[in-house]
Amino acid sequence: MLHRVQRHVLASTLTAAMTLAGGAGVAAAAAHSASAPARIEHTVAHQRPHRADRHDAHTSRDYATALNVAIAPGATATASTEAPGSPASQAIDGDASTQWCSTQWTGNVTVDLGSVRTLNGFGLTLSNTATTALANISAGTDPNSLQPVPDLQQQTPPAGKPVYWPLRRTIRARYVKIDVTDNDGTPPCIGEFRAFSPTPSSVLPYRGADLSFEPQEEAAGARFTDGGVPGSALSILNHHGLNYVRLRLWLNPPAGYSDLASDLKMAQRIKAAGDKLYLDIHYSDFWADPQHQDIPAAWKGQDLSQLTATVESYTRSVLHAFAAQGTPVDMVSIGNEIRNGILWPVGQVDWTADTGWSNLVTLLKAGVAGAHEGNPSGHKLLVMLHFDEGGNNADSVRFYDHMVQGGVPFDVIGLSYYPFFHGQLSAMRNNVDDLATRYGKPIVIAESQYAWTLAAGDSTGNFVWQTSQLSGGYPATPGGQESFYNDALSILAQVPDHKALGLFYWEPEWIPGVGWEPGAGTPNDNLTLFSFTGKALPSVGLFQSPLAVCEHFDPWFTGDCEI
Repeated sequence: MLHRVQRHVLASTLTAAMTLAGGAGVAAAAAHSASAPARIEHTVAHQRPHRADRHDAHTSRDYATALNVAIAPGATATASTEAPGSPASQAIDGDASTQWCSTQWTGNVTVDLGSVRTLNGFGLTLSNTATTALANISAGTDPNSLQPVPDLQQQTPPAGKPVYWPLRRTIRARYVKIDVTDNDGTPPCIGEFRAFSPTPSSVLPYRGADLSFEPQEEAAGARFTDGGVPGSALSILNHHGLNYVRLRLWLNPPAGYSDLASDLKMAQRIKAAGDKLYLDIHYSDFWADPQHQDIPAAWKGQDLSQLTATVESYTRSVLHAFAAQGTPVDMVSIGNEIRNGILWPVGQVDWTADTGWSNLVTLLKAGVAGAHEGNPSGHKLLVMLHFDEGGNNADSVRFYDHMVQGGVPFDVIGLSYYPFFHGQLSAMRNNVDDLATRYGKPIVIAESQYAWTLAAGDSTGNFVWQTSQLSGGYPATPGGQESFYNDALSILAQVPDHKALGLFYWEPEWIPGVGWEPGAGTPNDNLTLFSFTGKALPSVGLFQSPLAVCEHFDPWFTGDCEI
């Protein structure tokens, strides 16, 4: 959530993006076994990919939904040549900020997918230095007899920007090779090489967003559109695959902000849309995060024993209120970004002295007990413990070790992941892979954002305003956003034992007009999925295939994909 002056905001590359039934979810293990060699039609060099007809959103011809997924475990990449520190594996690691580089002006990378797959498109991000690069892609079932992929010969992808190529018809292949030549003599580098393949939608079932500001945005006069068609932020996101909504809850915030009454009203809209509800309880009158976890004014002066009883009864009453109106909570986090504890100073953790854990565990157990007491009989409720440093494995392990050793009964590991605070995608991948293996619990990225521009929509300075805060290979454009989240979802889709449940985008609708506090502006208006005036950006399709997104909004999708 928002830090007062500072917000804790935020694979494999040859990725198999999966065409989803119903708008999301993918599986890295969606390989199809082959019974015959891949058939690939030859095309004339320089022929450009098929340009899809544009069409407005919400028409009867909705474009296909899919996600980008990492290749199956055991896939390998080899290269004709490798510069020191830039191995072929970095061309397929799910993070465009890492690179394979050749040692000469031309080179190639060959990827073994591990089994024959049905492919329906490709994607590529070259380094910023590859300004005169020429790329050719070939594929097949025999590594010694690869055939040119139709329409993907003599391609001139841009430097440092994601580009995607949908195929007119699918091909079957186990091996894929990309040849890159940089005509100015510079050794070419590949940040990310992606391949896409159809698969079911069940691998990442939680495709969500925190929409706590939506009621305030509407009250302030905000109007949202998608391809010129008006709609609520919720309805537009639902149209693009969202199925889960997060709401934060404060005890006694300024008028109009997220209190119980406003959350109950919004919950009715969420459930009416057919979505699930994730409630993020702050246990504070206003913003709570690692920088401050203030005890509500009405609870001040209580000792640990009293606060424990208060937390349990309050949580019970909150969950009961949602259930009583027919909108039961499906997932609840006991506290928000609780790395440094909750309800300071009673529940505060000191990492340097390694103290405070016992009090925190006591308070969390009370919250968990209250949540289950308020949950209606027969309704499945998941309890999350929410940690903020999604790219920091050492701190994540230290925190969850204390939780497990203390006996806190939780179901889901929740992580905030903002790359401009928490590191590159590879850091997030290493963390979630380890946590899944170490604890055996489901994992959710509970918050995340990325910039679509470095401009500001109001007079309040933004948290991300300079290129040094961006991740390499993901420009501050809607196309950069789309590519970043398809790669992030690829990583989640191949977490060991399929422990990743999904991702929640934080406040995609927080456009100028509503401040982080009364009278203030928003420091996050360039991290949304809507323009400053409420127009849905192409990145509103973050839970969809970039192949489909580029065909719908911008057939060339060179990172400047505009509506």
